[in-house]
Amino acid sequence: MSEQSSGPQVLSPANPGGATDDDGPRQALLAVRNEVAKAVVGQDATVTGLLIALLSQGHVLLEGVPGVAKTLLVRALSAALSLDTKRVQFTPDLMPGDVTGSLVYDAHTSEFSFREGPAFTNLLLADEINRTPPKTQASLLEAMEERQVSVDGVSRQLPTPFLVAATQNPVEYEGTYPLPEAQLDRFLLKLTMPLPGRGEEIEVIRRHAAGFDPRDLAAAGVRPVAGAEDLKRAREAVSAVAVEPEIIGYIVDLVRATRAAPSFQLGVSPRGASALLNTSRAWGWLSGRPFVTPDDVKALALPCLRHRVALQPEAQMDGVRVDDVLGSILASVPVPR
Repeated sequence: MSEQSSGPQVLSPANPGGATDDDGPRQALLAVRNEVAKAVVGQDATVTGLLIALLSQGHVLLEGVPGVAKTLLVRALSAALSLDTKRVQFTPDLMPGDVTGSLVYDAHTSEFSFREGPAFTNLLLADEINRTPPKTQASLLEAMEERQVSVDGVSRQLPTPFLVAATQNPVEYEGTYPLPEAQLDRFLLKLTMPLPGRGEEIEVIRRHAAGFDPRDLAAAGVRPVAGAEDLKRAREAVSAVAVEPEIIGYIVDLVRATRAAPSFQLGVSPRGASALLNTSRAWGWLSGRPFVTPDDVKALALPCLRHRVALQPEAQMDGVRVDDVLGSILASVPVPR
């Protein structure tokens, strides 16, 4: 899988084992891709990655140049899932309270009251997260990990489901604050959104020429086809997906191989191995199987691990790419039969 790939490319709605009680939520979530495609062209793999993150209760780092519809994608996804969404433009002067909320003094009551920040939503789009200082970046850590925010010593629960989709520009470095490795490790997946192919770009321009308004998703025909209850039932079904000991061993072997790779100065942590297990289960369930296969693990390995490793300086100067090294590891680690 190349660095431009954003994850699994094809979903198979077929269920080899016959109809089951979780077929309803599965078909509803599979239908989400068709709804999002009414507004966003050629990003099915990214939508699949976001659905896997929702099923695994994780968060996503979206990387792509400006203008590839990252914001529109999240808005269309929330509309298809009937979930609330908010967007925060991260800037150098953004304060933690601008994200999580803060105490506001009420002159009428002479008391402080809590005003919720944009983090109190289902899908939070953290736009250009690497443009804000580390203090504000870190304000998301508790929200991402604990599903709560603490202000003035009081913890407040965030809505369920809760997903942070943070974007960053891969080609612009001036005036940015790169995310530290410890914070990158908190993201379940790193999905890359490539520029569209010629045919896809023609379709994008054709839609705009026909009057498509990205601010009016209802006019584009995007409608809710799934909801929070479908996600809840789907998560319960994913937790029941079987994982054989050989698959667990395969995941551990892949992770340990990243720590021994000469091109990496930092390998994948045990949290990364757990993330690969959880996403593989979600992918297996979406594919209609009650068990995980080695192909499920391979399909999620790059988006799940690429942001959890760091290249040696010498490898960077030689033009080595993280995805190429991970691809070599996938090809060399024995696959269980």
